[in-house]
Amino acid sequence: MLNFLVRETDRSKRASAIILNTFDDLDHDIIQAMQSILPPVYSIGPLHLLGNREIEEGSETERLGSNLWREETVCLDWLDTKARNSVVYVNFGSITVMTAKQLVEFAWGLAASRKEFLWVIRPDLVAGEEAVIPTEFLKETEGRRMLLSWCPQEKVLSHPAVGGFLTHNGWNSTLESISAGVPMVCWPFFAEQQTNAKFCCDEWGVGMEIGEDVKREEIEAVVRELMDGEKGKKLREKAEEWRRLAEKATEDPCGSSVVNFETVVILLGKKLRDAL
Repeated sequence: MLNFLVRETDRSKRASAIILNTFDDLDHDIIQAMQSILPPVYSIGPLHLLGNREIEEGSETERLGSNLWREETVCLDWLDTKARNSVVYVNFGSITVMTAKQLVEFAWGLAASRKEFLWVIRPDLVAGEEAVIPTEFLKETEGRRMLLSWCPQEKVLSHPAVGGFLTHNGWNSTLESISAGVPMVCWPFFAEQQTNAKFCCDEWGVGMEIGEDVKREEIEAVVRELMDGEKGKKLREKAEEWRRLAEKATEDPCGSSVVNFETVVILLGKKLRDAL
């Protein structure tokens, strides 16, 4: 991973501009540091918020979406029946894998928390075998859980019933959660996810991290704290602050990301004309 970053950073020095899917308020210091060693750096995110503002509701573009997995939208109807901030959303993304033992520990930790939860379990979530949930767990959690193979994550996170997100901290998931004002329980898997989790917990104040060696007791305790505890309340308040700043960054015509995007278009247009 280090060699990859070194190589790509060196290549990026030859670019006319660098665009980042983030917003100025969230990563101000990092953007400033990058500006000192790289070509002009522009934050133009959260891209999904910009896209939502530009895509007409009910249009063909909206119907096509950007997801290659089949989304089970029935979960949105289920969420409509739940109280505000009462549901834990669990999704480890499209690549993360775990052991069968870790899957069971997550399951029983969620069960013991006594919270309602929406859990996306891909068929290939367990490395080398099919993801199988214990029958006893299904009986124990009947009536307070929904299990899916995939879902429309942006809509789930923005639903008022969702009060917390147990996540692998992929950047898209992290930014979507911040943009929706949803605090996180962080279980990073690989690549930059550990860094994302650290920033969520230590810099942005929107997350709590759990250990790599998954224990049901820890899952139960952290989920309870996130949903009902004093720390969870503070994380939720901070997440709401970031949500408002993300919205502000993508507001037309003066949001920082909108202005940056238009600047990049003008810059590249000039470069193209000069090359002709």
